[in-house]
Amino acid sequence: MKKILIFGASGQLARALEDLLPDAIFLSRFEADLSHPHKISEILEQYAPSAVINAAAYTQVDNAEKEEILANRINAESPAAMAIYCAEKSIPFVHFSTDYVFPGDGENAWNEEDEPAPLNAYGRSKLAGEEAISHIGGKYLIFRTSWLYDSAGKNFCNTILRLSHEREELRIIDDQFGSPTYVPHLAKAALQALQNAGELPQFPSGIYHLCSGGVASWYGFACEIIGRAGQFDPQIKTRNIVPILASEYPLPAKRPHNSRLDCSKAEAILGVKMPLWQDGLQQCLDLKYSV
Repeated sequence: MKKILIFGASGQLARALEDLLPDAIFLSRFEADLSHPHKISEILEQYAPSAVINAAAYTQVDNAEKEEILANRINAESPAAMAIYCAEKSIPFVHFSTDYVFPGDGENAWNEEDEPAPLNAYGRSKLAGEEAISHIGGKYLIFRTSWLYDSAGKNFCNTILRLSHEREELRIIDDQFGSPTYVPHLAKAALQALQNAGELPQFPSGIYHLCSGGVASWYGFACEIIGRAGQFDPQIKTRNIVPILASEYPLPAKRPHNSRLDCSKAEAILGVKMPLWQDGLQQCLDLKYSV
């Protein structure tokens, strides 16, 4: 029986998918190096899957400014090779993109019809991947998401928890807004969307926004993390969280100020709606502190 093949086995999204799809084939970068796009079709031919999910990506936003060629190979050229294979075999292809394809101005939530205009090399590489997949066609779902975190690994939530044990005061950006998205919720919603898409009379190929409900700034997210973690963790030292402007914390790559995403299309067409970000955070902390 053919199985779903998933790229990016070592990442937090693939780990969440593995909990839901234990029988799927998971390939790490050692088994499928996306920096070599010309090898992707050969790998896919070897496994002959029933569907392909690309949970791998180059996500080092600042490093991408000086490694744009590598970022493009991983985020655009390799996904394009996957899309070509899937279109030729008429099997579904699921790919994940980012809020960073947008310029991040204004205060309104971005919808799928809004014009992308990335601020940085990472965003440009992800947009190039979207455009390649869309041009190739076939049965594909591209999910733009934002601010991913999980109970393990390197992410904003775990960084804040680590710093809360080291510092009495934290200075956190308060003029960038988005939806903190708990990865297990994203994985569940994406798989449900894929299943629902396959049951429709015609596969609804396209780009969809998929992230947690509600909006926060990084400062608001940090306050909620520490506030809720305090229920479990008496070792937290942080007593003061100071809101700052992004301009006070300069980084090599520009970040969008407005990463709000309108997810109504995914709900209307694919029948999926993710929980509020606060619910995801509570589940994350419950799991983290139950270990």
